[in-house]
Amino acid sequence: MDWLTPAFFATALLYASVGFGGGSTYNALLSLAGFDYRLLPIVSLCCNVVVVTGGTIRFARAGVVPWRRAMLLSLVAAPLAFLGGLTPIREETFLFLLGLSLVGAGLALFIPRTPDAEAEPGDGTRFMPLLAAPLGYLAGLVGIGGGIFLAPLLHLTRWAQARQIAATTSLFILINSLTGLAGQLTKNGTEQFANALTPALPLLIAVVLGGQLGSMLALRWLPERVIRWLTAILTIWAGTRLLFG
Repeated sequence: MDWLTPAFFATALLYASVGFGGGSTYNALLSLAGFDYRLLPIVSLCCNVVVVTGGTIRFARAGVVPWRRAMLLSLVAAPLAFLGGLTPIREETFLFLLGLSLVGAGLALFIPRTPDAEAEPGDGTRFMPLLAAPLGYLAGLVGIGGGIFLAPLLHLTRWAQARQIAATTSLFILINSLTGLAGQLTKNGTEQFANALTPALPLLIAVVLGGQLGSMLALRWLPERVIRWLTAILTIWAGTRLLFG
């Protein structure tokens, strides 16, 4: 577990700097460390909540959250995230879906973003609530927030300006992580909460520090594009390790 603490810190720093929680990579790191797969979502979703809560508050204070549209996406996905958390899943299926999700999400991070000056809404924006539902279910099933899938779709459809998309993604992750966590606890029993988090307390402290540092300072040190590429490489590496051992 010694190497996990700095790995969680680095993951939180990178993901928070681009508006994500990092749940997918937390899951992968825990799996590679031999953590019980049934407890992975509980730890990763709690870490997600810790990381994105601060970001959501800062976005709200800055007045950049498009509340009506962001809440629509989040509330459409939330019940499905709860159902995903409730769904029993075999370890092999869980790790396959998680690995596939990581590789797909990492590749999506390489998709170029449309500059705000050119960000006229595309025709696909009207379908985003329909796409949010399956994203919510997948998020709850494998114990992630789902924002790492939502954000590229929002950018591709030119749903809003970049800061509004980051704010929406942060809120989406927060709500889906909470409802997915509720589903996981309902499925596994609340006693598993203590079983999962007791050995993971250093990891939670690491993501608190990494998330705060990432959201406040990282973009001052490196261009956002470089941070996104580093995040993508980390995500694809972790997913490939799960898929191919």
